[in-house]
Amino acid sequence: MRWVLIFWMFVISAVAYLDRVNISIAGGFIEKEFGFDHIHLGWTISAFLIGYAISQAPGGRLADRFGPRRILALGTIWWAIFTSLTASVPGKLAGALLVLMAVRFLLGVGEAVVYPSSNRLVASWIPSQERGMANGLIFAGVGAGAGVTPPLITYILLHYGWRWSFWTSAIIGLAAGVVWFLLARDKPEEHPWVKPEEAAHIRAGLPTAVAEKKPLAWGRIFASRDVLAVTFSYFCYGYVAYIFFSWFFIYLSQVRGLNLKTSSYYSMLPFIAMAVCSTLGGWVSDALTRTVSKRIGRCGVACAGMLLCTVFLALGSYAADVRLASVVLAGGAGALYLSQSSFWSVTSEMAGASAGSVSGVMNMGNQIGGAVTASLTPVIAKHFGWETSFFVAAGLCAIGALLWLGVDVDRGLAQLSGNSNLTFKTSGAQHD
Repeated sequence: MRWVLIFWMFVISAVAYLDRVNISIAGGFIEKEFGFDHIHLGWTISAFLIGYAISQAPGGRLADRFGPRRILALGTIWWAIFTSLTASVPGKLAGALLVLMAVRFLLGVGEAVVYPSSNRLVASWIPSQERGMANGLIFAGVGAGAGVTPPLITYILLHYGWRWSFWTSAIIGLAAGVVWFLLARDKPEEHPWVKPEEAAHIRAGLPTAVAEKKPLAWGRIFASRDVLAVTFSYFCYGYVAYIFFSWFFIYLSQVRGLNLKTSSYYSMLPFIAMAVCSTLGGWVSDALTRTVSKRIGRCGVACAGMLLCTVFLALGSYAADVRLASVVLAGGAGALYLSQSSFWSVTSEMAGASAGSVSGVMNMGNQIGGAVTASLTPVIAKHFGWETSFFVAAGLCAIGALLWLGVDVDRGLAQLSGNSNLTFKTSGAQHD
């Protein structure tokens, strides 16, 4: 049953990215109807990400307090409403830019509960030794959703108009939320379909420690150097990832000169790479955690993946042939996603019952990075060229990789005051 829930989190993750990437695919049509340029569109994308970023930590605390089942179901209703409202703004409305920015900001507020809720689910349902794979599968949904979006939204755009692309996305999201509410429970012992053998397996593999049962204070979370290091690293990660989510389709179609259909296919490549490498990275992380150490399996994989991404971005941005550039840059997106599961596995293990809150703080850093790149990338491109935009992303990715060298995954947050080391015990066996 735990893998059924992880699969449906994969589905919700895919739908969440369908709801946020659709504006990039429809961006040319929106710009034409409202009289925007790339910078105005960037402000609209950034408005979503600002709402999403500032609501991460509160969304995580809600998931810790009320459980991921109810919070995530309410979130899907919220974002279905505001995705629909995006398509309902009249083209000739005075102040349409501000209205669109407000709607996208509120959409971001609703979507903010998705991944903190998923991490709270992982903390309750997934044994420690399986968390890399579980998070890898959940975030493979990011690549799957973003990869399906270009051809799906392009088809709807060409046959029904850009507004229907948003209404369709809203309906899909609402359906996914209804299934989630019927299927999910907050804990294994609450689920009628969980067999005793699985419940015992989950209990035996959950990290246990001298732990506090009440939610951790915000001051304690923000005082942790490991949380701060992972958060700043995820800021760099988000800056790179959102170049693909926000600008890659427009880069191929309007900068590199590919037609709409060809751009929709080539712009799928980074997201296919993300889906494959997210799962692969989770599997490698779990394998190295079991056979070598948790530091190598979690921190080492994240550092290596981000360094490899740096190389691909630097090379791809200067490739003369558009198709070669697409493939090399897609390799960078895939390399980046090798590190994805590490961020979420580490925070779930450090925080325990406060996994939603801690991962919400971390993901706030990611989304601030995304908001910065959504607005800054077209400005850099306008004044210095698109190659420089990708080169700046490569530099930040290298910084994000190096930050992992200072993270101690065993230095947990849920220990008693004065106890500097958190020991995880599973089935009588002690894990580093």
